[in-house]
Amino acid sequence: MDTEAQQHLERDRSSEPPENISAGEEDRSRSSLLSGVVAWLPGGRITLTLLLCLAFLWAFGVFVMQPFQIPSGSMETTLRVGDRVLVNKVAYRFGAEPRRGDVVVFDGSGYFGNADYIKRVVGVGGDRVLCCDSKGRIEVNGQSVDESSLLHAGDAPSEVPFDIKVPDGSLFLLGDHRSDSRDSRDYLGAPGGGFVPVDQVIGKAQWIGWPAGHWHSLSRDDVYARVPALGGAHG
Repeated sequence: MDTEAQQHLERDRSSEPPENISAGEEDRSRSSLLSGVVAWLPGGRITLTLLLCLAFLWAFGVFVMQPFQIPSGSMETTLRVGDRVLVNKVAYRFGAEPRRGDVVVFDGSGYFGNADYIKRVVGVGGDRVLCCDSKGRIEVNGQSVDESSLLHAGDAPSEVPFDIKVPDGSLFLLGDHRSDSRDSRDYLGAPGGGFVPVDQVIGKAQWIGWPAGHWHSLSRDDVYARVPALGGAHG
């Protein structure tokens, strides 16, 4: 009986699926390859760990969150020259779109110039934006907007009068330092009319990361909260 049991056990082992054996060999091969890489690198595992961390940070910057340095005073005093902002590159994916009051970074190629720009969204697709109303304020969809908490001290909402309708899928963008900002107003008569397609937006500027003393969130300002959208909803 014992002999028969031993024979059955041996047959069972010999009939083990070849793919299981192959998987084991594959694991050993990967382990051997990793060991070879570690042995080849100066510094071994420490160097490999640092390289993996750098690769992760690179991928994070390219696809998720990227720092941008502010090159001009066009967004003062919200953003100052030399500030580094963290731009959320997934904020407008998965169906979300820029909203009035958002500060966005966008590719201006063919619209503003061959560079990346940072401005505030004042009008979205379908909006009628004009300046100025009887009190010198910007008006969006018939609602006057008090931008005094955003604008650079002493600036008017606009020295240039305009009355525009934002095309669907586009944005009307202005700097907070209106007297020192080249923005949608400067291109009203140019091809494209100063409007920037939503798909040119790189991401939403959400935090000032540097300098440390100027660190704060760039959350959507509520000054645009009462502006009615098409159909009477507020955005």
